[in-house]
Amino acid sequence: MSRTPDLHVIGRALATFALTALAIGVAWWWLGAPVKVPPSPFAGGAKLDCVSYAPFRGGQNPLVEGTRVEPRQIDEDLALLAKYSKCVRTYSTDDGLDSVLASARRHGLKVLEGVWVSNEAEKTRRQIATAIALARQYPDVVAAVVVGNEVLLRGEMTATDLMAAIREVKAAVSMPVTYADVWEYWLRYPEVQNAVDFVTIHILPYWEDFPIPAARAAAHVEAIRRRVAAAIPNKEIIIGEFGWPSAGRMRAGARPSPSNQARVIAETLALARRENFRVNVIEAFDQPWKRALEGAAGGYWGIFDRTTGAPKFNLAGAVSDHPHWLAQALAGMLLTGLTFGGAFMAARAKGFPRYFWPKIAALAFLPAVLFGWTIETVPIESFSIGSALRALAFAAIAAVAPIVCAAACAAGRPPPAFSSLIGRTGEPLDGLGRALGGTVIALMLLSIEAALGLVFDPRYRDIPFAPLGAAVIPFLVVVVSTPRPAGVRAMAESVAAAVLALSAGYIAFNESFANWQAICFCAGLIGLAVILLRTRDAPSSG
Repeated sequence: MSRTPDLHVIGRALATFALTALAIGVAWWWLGAPVKVPPSPFAGGAKLDCVSYAPFRGGQNPLVEGTRVEPRQIDEDLALLAKYSKCVRTYSTDDGLDSVLASARRHGLKVLEGVWVSNEAEKTRRQIATAIALARQYPDVVAAVVVGNEVLLRGEMTATDLMAAIREVKAAVSMPVTYADVWEYWLRYPEVQNAVDFVTIHILPYWEDFPIPAARAAAHVEAIRRRVAAAIPNKEIIIGEFGWPSAGRMRAGARPSPSNQARVIAETLALARRENFRVNVIEAFDQPWKRALEGAAGGYWGIFDRTTGAPKFNLAGAVSDHPHWLAQALAGMLLTGLTFGGAFMAARAKGFPRYFWPKIAALAFLPAVLFGWTIETVPIESFSIGSALRALAFAAIAAVAPIVCAAACAAGRPPPAFSSLIGRTGEPLDGLGRALGGTVIALMLLSIEAALGLVFDPRYRDIPFAPLGAAVIPFLVVVVSTPRPAGVRAMAESVAAAVLALSAGYIAFNESFANWQAICFCAGLIGLAVILLRTRDAPSSG
């Protein structure tokens, strides 16, 4: 029989909820506070030397046969880019990119015209023929022709065949000709310098085998440029690709964020002006299709926003890494309200112990903050049906876990064993038991899938540290605050806990302790392993 709580109990609940909601708001205000960054590279009307341009929007994907971008769309983009850059770099003449030169002439832009060469001989021949024809038609627009992009890195062409293609184009056009690749491949194949007019190297600190933090990115560019110049002393060295992602997973200490993107690009361009070398920034606009190849970070290298028609960088020198922090705080407060409501309804039958509401506040606060972070990452990490379902499932568990765990705290109920839910052993479960057990099972399955992905194929895997933490913390509060159940240790849970713990150890080692996202994720895996090891099989009722 339920008890009617007195006004004093209700007052304590409301006061604790209000303080928790205030703490959530303060946490998100701090997370969303603008970060001071160096002056924008566009301050005072300055323009970029050049910027990589891919015209694809929304669902447009150059990997899909038959994709063709209309000239009108390209013209809109170049009209915007002409305000901020002197030049654009292309990578291919397919997919409608053959119309770039006409629009560039109209808007006063120079073009580094890209020729995509590969192990597909017919496509390579078509690319070379089209590029030569366009360069002859637009000699006033084409500043240089870039024959090949990272084809040596991909292993799709030998250096000898590449040099033959470069020399063929060079003999047919009047402007300089180059080849572009990651800097290591110029050191590995220095003979390619003999076929080009200047050397074009890619330096991407985020993607280095040993990733470089944002604070050291500009210094890394300068060190690598000098290293290549020492190895190839008779050619001009230009940076053909340099940039930083604004979203995605950390790699070691390299964290994608709007403020880091602004900082890295501003500091590197300032260095280039001081040292008098040319830099092409990658890239003009975010390219969502790249996420399927490179994880979430691959789609967020753009530095201009088509919606606003302006750079992502704030010209005032301050950038927020969470510009929608208020909405995220409100989402967390709403989840906290539901958590307190669930606890209130469940506790009416048993009464309200003295420290009940502080315990619910402890259960609700961090999950609410992390839930706001989770809903920010869902659209970023959803680039296929599978990735979207995974992101949404993690978000749903992050939302459900605090509510059911608050009710479990009120009822003094630990999570049931998997066998109670699946094997139907022991006493039949009520609604709360099924909700607790089902949430733990779903969390365990998603966590193992994410953990094994980061063990066996980590480079492009996103790290779901926020939803995992949001779901694990409430269950930890439950298992710590309720008596350990009697019975033997559950076998399925023990095996899952071992997989999670071993995965956490490897991920922490592989990602390094500089990657706080990975460390938080590993802490969540260990926390879930502890929860599973506390579970006991219920005795059979037969």
